[in-house]
Order: sequence, then C-alpha cells, then structure tokens
Amino acid sequence: MYSALAGFLDYLQAECGLAVSTRQAYRRDLMQFGAWLADAGCRCLEGITPRHVEGFLRSQNAVGKSPASVARALAAVRMFCRFCVLQRLLEDDPSGAVEPPKKASRLPTTISDQAMQALVEAPAGGEDLHWVRDRALLALLYATGMRASELTGLKLTDVNFDLGVIRVLGKGRKERIVPAAEAALERVRDYLLERSASGAPKTTDTLFLSRRGRTLRREDIFRIVRKYVRRAAMRGRISPHTLRHCFATQLLAGGADLRSVQEMLGHADIATTQIYTHVDISRLKAVHRKYHPRA
Repeated sequence: MYSALAGFLDYLQAECGLAVSTRQAYRRDLMQFGAWLADAGCRCLEGITPRHVEGFLRSQNAVGKSPASVARALAAVRMFCRFCVLQRLLEDDPSGAVEPPKKASRLPTTISDQAMQALVEAPAGGEDLHWVRDRALLALLYATGMRASELTGLKLTDVNFDLGVIRVLGKGRKERIVPAAEAALERVRDYLLERSASGAPKTTDTLFLSRRGRTLRREDIFRIVRKYVRRAAMRGRISPHTLRHCFATQLLAGGADLRSVQEMLGHADIATTQIYTHVDISRLKAVHRKYHPRA
C-alpha cells in the first residue's frame, strides 16, 4: 500500500489541485489506515475488503475521532482506492459500498459587531512588534471572509487597490474575486509602507510575511488570531474561521442574497452557505413576526 501512496499524493497535487493542508490530512489518514490493515493481517492492496474499511472507521470512532474526521478518513480511503483502480492496482473499489458516518449539524460560531471591532483594533504599536501587519491581517480576514490558508497564499499582485477587490485562490485551486472594504485596504497599504521601510526582502511577492521574511503558515494565522482574542479579553473558541462566519452572517443580515455570499466564500455547494441563514437570529425573528399568527 505504501508504495502506491506516494503516487497518490502526487496525483492529488498535480491532477486534483488539493490544498497542502488537505493532502497532509489525507496522508495522515491513509498512514493510519495502512497501520490498521497491518494489525488486522492485511498486507497487500488486493486483500482489502469493505469489512476492512468499515473496521478502520469503527477504530477511528473508538479512539474519539469526531464524525467529521471519520468522514474525511473515509473520503481519503475512497479517493485512494479509486486511484488504485485507475492505475490497475485494484480490480474493484472496496470502499464504494461503505456508508459515511452521519455528521452532526452544528451552527457556526459568531461574535457580536462590538466584539469583532475590539478584536480588529487589538493590535497596538506600543505592545506589538508586528502590529501593523497583524492589524491588516485581521481586517482583511473580517472584510473578505477568506480562509486562513487562502490568506497565507495571497500575493502582492492579488490585491487591486483601484478596484477594491482581492483575487483569492481557494480550495481545489479555484480562483474567485472578493470585494474588500476600503478601511481594510487602507490597513494593507499601511502595512506595505511599513514593510518597505523595514527592509523586508523584495525577492518575494507574498503579501504577509513573518518576522524573518518568510511566508506565514496557516498555523501562524491561528496563533496571531488567538493572541489578539486574549488581548481583547474575549471568551470562547475564536479562530480565523470565526471571522469568516461573522463575515457571512452579517452579509446575510444586511440583505445579501445567498448566491452572492456563496460566491464570495468560495463554497462549492450552496447548502454549505445556507447554514448561515440559521445563525442570524434577528432575521429569524423578523420571519417569525411576519408569518406566525401568534407572533
């Protein structure tokens, strides 16, 4: 199995265009699958059966993996098996008949406008060495709703200050154009001026750089957001994705149509965007008042 795994990972990058984080997650899942198969006495691809796949999923449940993680593990196994069929390493796909686990439907976490403003304003010149960068980074996350991995991939040429839009490379290497508020773009301008004055390397076209002049990683964005969440004395599990949730919820609360929000978020399925309609309590109350006879 492991000999086919390297070719599969290259296939995910070259032909499927999956993000680095997704490829890494699939690799971890398949390494665990391979280890489980070895423990179960299955040491060749041809010996894998649907029962093996189901047993692996049960083992993932047993160690406390969430339904979403188990579903992703099944997706990794399915893609790998289909790849092996295409490469004629397998005659049939043993994962095809396996049912995915049901995922619990959870509403996205959001915070109030006042709390969001406190978070975006948290970076301060007297306390933080890279406060201008961090302020621009937070403002852009909130103003565009982009993912942390998309933010780290931004290039200088992706920001069009004249048109007020940003080109984002999303999942599956799909491009989309997202409008950005002038206030957020102004903070990006401030950061670029500060970056130029500080002697940052001019050989890179990456927008947001670390203190060593390297591209920020996805983990760095999470760390930066958590730092200012603590600074703003905010409670709860707030991450870069929370800013994305707030972006979408506030657009819908302001009257934006679902298709436009879907396009700005880069969702492949509008059902993913539709969950934000259940988060906007004011909208639900308005609908209730309008249509319920006892409201």
